[in-house]
Order: sequence, then structure tokens, then C-alpha cells
Amino acid sequence: VQLQASGGGLVQAGDSLRLSCASSRRTSSNNGMGWFRQAPGKEREFVAGISWNGGNPVYVDSVKGRFTISRDYGQSTVYLQMDSLKPEDTAVYYCASSRGPIAGSSARSYAYWGQGTQVTVSS
Repeated sequence: VQLQASGGGLVQAGDSLRLSCASSRRTSSNNGMGWFRQAPGKEREFVAGISWNGGNPVYVDSVKGRFTISRDYGQSTVYLQMDSLKPEDTAVYYCASSRGPIAGSSARSYAYWGQGTQVTVSS
């Protein structure tokens, strides 16, 4: 499975971005999908996850109410809608395909990773 993340960019605080993660194989529709991010000098952090059937979205507390994860099965794509962006959201964002149908918060539960897309939020 190859994952291609896109949609990052440079925005101002309060702006919105939508990240996309396209999968090369439809078999990823049987797996949970997640978004992680890594800021300079920090460890990779779980951001959001969604189960194989689009249910049970989970978010890290710092993005609850601002970010929304969704998936389009027809396009084998997962999205991360990011609203009310803050400077602390600045990071490289990675999408990943879970080893199973549920999207957990541990990076070890993910088998495939995209290449990352940079999100920079200026104050």
C-alpha cells in the first residue's frame, strides 16, 4: 500500500486547511486510517484516527472541536479538515494505514505511512 499525503501549506492563525491521503489500493478500505504529526525537536504525535467503516473517529485533545477526519471509500482517500489553526499545529503531517480495522493512537499499530506534508501556521 502506498499513501500519498497532500494539502499542506503556509497559513495564518485561524485559517483552515484540508489534508488528503490517497491510497494506492482499495484494500486499505478494510483498515483504520490515522493522521500523525511531528514538530521539529518533538516526537511524532497521534492527531486523529478513523475506523474502517468511517466510525469511531478519535482525536488528540488538543485538536478536538477543530479537526475532523473523514474518508471517501470511492476515492480511497482520507481527509483531515483542520479549522481554527494555531501556531502550535505547525508540523509535518503523516497519514498512515492501521494494521487492523480500528485506528489506534499508537504509531506501532500502523503498517504503512505516507511521506508527510508540511503545515505551517503563522501567528
